[in-house]
Amino acid sequence: MTERPLIGVSTYLESGARWGVWELEAVLLPTGYPRLVQRAGGLAFLLPPDAPERAAAAVARLDGLVVAGGPDVDPARYGAEREPRTGPPSPQRDAWELALIDAALAAGVPVLGICRGMQLLNVALGGTLVQHLDGHREVVGVFGGHPVKPVPGTRYAGIVPEELTVPTYHHQAVDRLGAGLVPSAYAEDGTVEAVELPAERGWLLGVQWHPEMGEDLRVMRALITAAS
Repeated sequence: MTERPLIGVSTYLESGARWGVWELEAVLLPTGYPRLVQRAGGLAFLLPPDAPERAAAAVARLDGLVVAGGPDVDPARYGAEREPRTGPPSPQRDAWELALIDAALAAGVPVLGICRGMQLLNVALGGTLVQHLDGHREVVGVFGGHPVKPVPGTRYAGIVPEELTVPTYHHQAVDRLGAGLVPSAYAEDGTVEAVELPAERGWLLGVQWHPEMGEDLRVMRALITAAS
């Protein structure tokens, strides 16, 4: 690889962020995301929420797209009523990231969804979510870990062929799969931990865990290779 591919990473938009003497609205992204892109051989480019109609122009400048983790997807996006343990919506971020996904699929730009990002990939393709499940985040604000097992013959299994203990922090999950999506890894309790599209529909992979919080670079390196 002579040139590092440009990988766009979606971001948070938060009010009341604090640094130094300031407390202001801020675009935020945990450093694990850009560092993972950099360690895997890419150039990280942050994509703050913007008008959805600008998504295609943004994606046209990218070699790959990462949809990052974050708040719960608004249940209205998949035709469900909000349940008591579902977090507050982030409508601007939902709209922007869904537009980025649509633009990337249309342009054939490789996409990796991480945690919320995987859930949003599922919603973008017409799927639904389980709004709460127990056992996948044990302590608030602390990443846990559990094993995930690849499904033989899938893209993910070709990247990570063995069962792997992964960093995890989520309380929602894929329910009905979006159109064309294939489950490619499971947790021990049967929760879908990775989804993908068949190769003929382009390079799209979602993982429910947080590779940016671990040392395994293989999933991000696979995106970088596809983007190259």
